[in-house]
Amino acid sequence: MSAYLAGLFLSGSLILAIGSQNAFVLKQGLRKSHVFWVCLVCSLSDAALILTGVLGFSVVARHAADIVPIIKYAGALFLFVYGLLHFHAALTKNAAMKDSKIDAPSLKRTLLVCLALTWLNPHVYLDTLLLIGSVSTRFPGQHWLFAAGGITASLAFFFSLGYGARLLLPLFKKPAAWKILDVIVGITMWTIAWQLVWGKSLG
Repeated sequence: MSAYLAGLFLSGSLILAIGSQNAFVLKQGLRKSHVFWVCLVCSLSDAALILTGVLGFSVVARHAADIVPIIKYAGALFLFVYGLLHFHAALTKNAAMKDSKIDAPSLKRTLLVCLALTWLNPHVYLDTLLLIGSVSTRFPGQHWLFAAGGITASLAFFFSLGYGARLLLPLFKKPAAWKILDVIVGITMWTIAWQLVWGKSLG
């Protein structure tokens, strides 16, 4: 079980960081909009990345240098536009929680945004493919258990975040709370976009 627990705690510690994907899941949970499918897509995406990192670390490591720059700028552009939309919403919309479902995007559009926030983020590749993949080499013959631990952490986190957001519903009965959330999400998106382009860790 040591390999399973190592994967569980490593993946859990990485995924807890506030990011564009987590902010999106939180907002969908607050709006009660396609929560199950958003959580499922995020969890399955993480599972695919973790398995790729654990099972094919050596291949990924050789090609990561070529892949990351392309994803970095595409992801930064997407995050900038997505953040801009949230700032616009904070300035123009005045809807409370009871109206949130009326303006909710379709399932298709929601999942496309969810996939973009997940797969256009270079940090997710560095975390799952490289970091988790490299640590998994410490458990020869137990890499499946290590991967299972990481996938469990991802599944538990996203569904807890998506459905646990409902505990905050009384607060979001007020339009001002949505404006504040939109500003926070916008700042988060722009901060990550800035780090992708000018951050030393990915430069």
